[in-house]
Amino acid sequence: MPGGADKGEREVRRRGPVVVVSGPPGGGKSVYAKRLARDLGLRYFTTGSLFRQLARELGVSLVELSRMAERDPRIDLEIDRRAVEEALRGGVVVDSHLAGWTLAWVADVLIYVKASTPVRVERVAARDGVSVAEAMDEVLARELSQWRRFRSLYGVDTTDLSAYHLVIDTSILGIEEVYGFIKRFVVEALRARGYEVNERGE
Repeated sequence: MPGGADKGEREVRRRGPVVVVSGPPGGGKSVYAKRLARDLGLRYFTTGSLFRQLARELGVSLVELSRMAERDPRIDLEIDRRAVEEALRGGVVVDSHLAGWTLAWVADVLIYVKASTPVRVERVAARDGVSVAEAMDEVLARELSQWRRFRSLYGVDTTDLSAYHLVIDTSILGIEEVYGFIKRFVVEALRARGYEVNERGE
């Protein structure tokens, strides 16, 4: 039907952009996602807070909750459902370890931030106030659990990053340099998709 596709695109533009920032524990995704949301005037939503809240409610660690999620898929499915709801509202930056795969069909820009394992482990240890050995155990256990769960739930290999528009190693440059690169990429990508982007900050 003539004009149908154009009307659909206009509806999407009115909804507002959807940016996803994913990455493994300690990759830096929350740092960059929060700043993007602030500087682009978008909402910020993180699935990590839902997972941590559930862990606190159940009185278990993140690793223990990850293992519980391997046995009970309802945990991941509910968190993923919430992420989809937030994305469909539009005007949001979604901060999530794995949303790049579950939200690829609705996201306008998909960013994956990574870092070497030693760098990520040091970051997690400093952030959580634990030893490097404890952080190493947590990081490796959570990554393995996530890989198993997404393979089982969605048939997705979380080591395949081909769905992402930008993959960047945050262990090479400083925070400001990495963020500047990510922000420029996101702004230009959204403009190319027809959004009016009003930058704030900096």
